[in-house]
Amino acid sequence: MSTVLIVGSSRGLGLALVKYCAQIPQISLVLAGARSCSPALEETTQQTNQRVVFIPLDVCDNGSVLKSIEHLPTALQANGLDILINCAGVSSETHGKVAQMSDLSDQLSVNVVGAHNLISSYLPLLQKGKLKKVANISTIYSSLTWAERSDFAPMPAYKISKAALNALTVQYALSYGKEEFTFVAVHPGWLRTEMGGKDAHLSVEEGAEAVWEVISTMDQTHNGSFMNIHIPGSKIYTGGPVPW
Repeated sequence: MSTVLIVGSSRGLGLALVKYCAQIPQISLVLAGARSCSPALEETTQQTNQRVVFIPLDVCDNGSVLKSIEHLPTALQANGLDILINCAGVSSETHGKVAQMSDLSDQLSVNVVGAHNLISSYLPLLQKGKLKKVANISTIYSSLTWAERSDFAPMPAYKISKAALNALTVQYALSYGKEEFTFVAVHPGWLRTEMGGKDAHLSVEEGAEAVWEVISTMDQTHNGSFMNIHIPGSKIYTGGPVPW
């Protein structure tokens, strides 16, 4: 039986992953980390017979991250955490050229520094766990190789911060690979969420299932990879690595 922490779980992909993981028999406990418990998340916790536990956690506040560990069940603190999925992130648009970008510091604070604070704080618990898997939710927009393909999206700070998140993922993979950790960045697809909008390719439920497929099947051979989801029949979501 596995234990999973999903951060950024009050809405969108994080919430959908909480709901999906709560239905998997092999998962004994889903920890739903978020700054606050949204009505949808609260409803989910009430329907799962204590298999989903809300953990107050703000990745932008290292004190909050450290304090969140105090809210963990005693059994988990003793036995460790198996999987950490970091869905926490922010995005915004810049209407003009990149010199007009004014949100880079904020994006880096949440999407990169927040991710580092989260992983480093929970690392001792992950080291006790059986699976030692960490997945950072990234985006295909962060690919430097494919940068021209996403030039239409006026989100330079978001792209830069997620590219930095990918680099952070690789550095953790290099540091802890010999301890049998698997760190990956995952492109979850364009999802119909508040961030993705109603014209996106996939429902958030489809995205959650596809992201979990990546996480559940990845092993140490994938350590330090940037992975695409796989949607059967799709020419975009073909699985396998995304070029850096």
